[in-house]
Amino acid sequence: MPHRLLTNNRAWAAATHARDPGFFTRLAQQQNPRYMWIGCADSRVPANEITGLDPGEVFVHRNVANVVVHSDLNALSTIQFAVEHLKVEHIFVVGHYGCAGVRAAMRGIRVGLADNWLRHVHDVRLRHRKRLDHLQPQEQEDILCEMNVIEQVGNVALSTVVQDAWARGQTLSVHGWVYGLRDGLLKDLQVTMDRPDMVVQVFSDAIKRYPRQGGPTAPAADEAHDESLY
Repeated sequence: MPHRLLTNNRAWAAATHARDPGFFTRLAQQQNPRYMWIGCADSRVPANEITGLDPGEVFVHRNVANVVVHSDLNALSTIQFAVEHLKVEHIFVVGHYGCAGVRAAMRGIRVGLADNWLRHVHDVRLRHRKRLDHLQPQEQEDILCEMNVIEQVGNVALSTVVQDAWARGQTLSVHGWVYGLRDGLLKDLQVTMDRPDMVVQVFSDAIKRYPRQGGPTAPAADEAHDESLY
């Protein structure tokens, strides 16, 4: 099996060189992507392929359920390198429908050591339970996938790395997308943030697009807690 991968690699390298003889020379000299992709580790969601980008055009960080938290130095270091050294202009947090991590958090399924990591997604579920619990199971999972992306976009935007970049006038936008395994299409969740004063409002407006059980008559205190970034 490993030999097949090596054979595939040689065929890909030869085809790429034939199409663009200078491709690998340019790639070796400099990494200069405009985009950063923060996605799930799921093998069915290859960032370059589904966006039609070549190697070197997107800087990628992946983990289980595309989570970004302020205690994860791995993610924050990657974001800092992308923002401060590569000068990316766009950061995309990309979830996907059918995410096993989101499903585990939604259903309370034990998967092992990753249960501790998925507590972050579980917290998103608890925070927005009044927008989830009245839905059918499949819709619950799909909506939690979207809400998890929205939450992580807020986390990226509120990170010291992104806040500092905006403070010094750097052009940088954070976006939230979800990928459909069934149709191969990306969905824009309309939560783009490109300056610090819009983060909380964009987050709040996005969450309000999901109906709550009980509708507008729900207590105001519950509504405020439900829409909090924290």
